[in-house]
Amino acid sequence: MCGIVGFTGKQNAAPVLLEGLKKLEYRGYDSAGIAVRDGDSAPVTVKEKGRIADLKDKIGPVENIVGTCGIGHTRWATHGAPSETNAHPHHSDDDAVIGVHNGIIENYKELKEMLIESGREFVSETDTEVAAQLLDSNYDGDPIKAISKTLSQVEGSFALGILFSDREGEIYAVRRESPLIVGVAEGESFIASDVPAIIKYTKNYYL
Repeated sequence: MCGIVGFTGKQNAAPVLLEGLKKLEYRGYDSAGIAVRDGDSAPVTVKEKGRIADLKDKIGPVENIVGTCGIGHTRWATHGAPSETNAHPHHSDDDAVIGVHNGIIENYKELKEMLIESGREFVSETDTEVAAQLLDSNYDGDPIKAISKTLSQVEGSFALGILFSDREGEIYAVRRESPLIVGVAEGESFIASDVPAIIKYTKNYYL
């Protein structure tokens, strides 16, 4: 199983995300990555095949990634071999949407063909990139509307953590028959695939 962690709040997000992903290692994975944004600046995404230790080595000092909002992921390959390219997070063409994803989108091939016909280009073999591109194609400035429309088009069981480039400090999350929790603390919010990822920071969470 894959693992999702998300954080927005007052402290630097990268250490929170990396620690949360470490707590989800028991779920099994072959690659990992994080995307962090600082205010309205463009998100910084770092991904790596292998263990979280390999991702940390690639990042170097966590101070290298500044920002108080971000999402992270540990991937267990389903669609596409283990690789840096197939690792999450995945971006839409114009980086307007960034997403991490657990589960399987069963009709991703049909959706991908539709999106390619509309002019979108893909870099990975994953169904997750299809979700990010589809969300972007449905986005007109209203995240909830885009998510709702996307959910009406996709088939399968999944959980998604989503960043929209014009929504500073906000993370959106949705699930269908896949585990995902929401945690809250003073001035901070979290999403995670399981409680251990966020229990250090809050015991207030919702299933």
